[in-house]
Amino acid sequence: MNCMLWVFYGLPIVHKDSILVTTINGVGLFIEAIYLAIFLYHCGEKKNFRRNIVISLVAEVIAVAAIVLITLLAIQNFATKQMFVGIICDVFNVAMYAAPCLVIKKVWDTKSVEYMPFWLSFISFCNAVIWTSYSLIYKVDLYVLISNGIGAFLCLSQLVVYACFFKSTPKDKAGKPSEIEISATERV
Repeated sequence: MNCMLWVFYGLPIVHKDSILVTTINGVGLFIEAIYLAIFLYHCGEKKNFRRNIVISLVAEVIAVAAIVLITLLAIQNFATKQMFVGIICDVFNVAMYAAPCLVIKKVWDTKSVEYMPFWLSFISFCNAVIWTSYSLIYKVDLYVLISNGIGAFLCLSQLVVYACFFKSTPKDKAGKPSEIEISATERV
């Protein structure tokens, strides 16, 4: 949904001179579509799982279509269109960066980073920094700048937590983080 919204935001009917936002997020949307198609194909026997994902995807497309229709039909002022779509994009963009932060409490409680994938946090941080830099260097776009600036901070906090607890994570013989043993109270 995030890429779909940013593709729409970057179109000239919403934001002038933002074709890079549209093209880059269009490529991201294409890659995500391929990933989802492969994932859905290999779901196997979990038909309810597959059905729930398809329902979620349809709901996302309907939500984006509603935003597009509201923007095009109900809002006439160009600046208001940009603000309306930009704020919605910012909300979903910050949610995307904040989602991995939900595991920080579990990492803190278990003193283990096995629940926090390093590469997700690192690549998300790089993405946020690149988009923030783009906004500052190319043309200051507050909607791109604000959400990705917040995203850079959130991803940096994930990396700091990872660095704090990486050494305390139990390792197996190969040196990889091992499964944390479930205590007797958690088994019940």
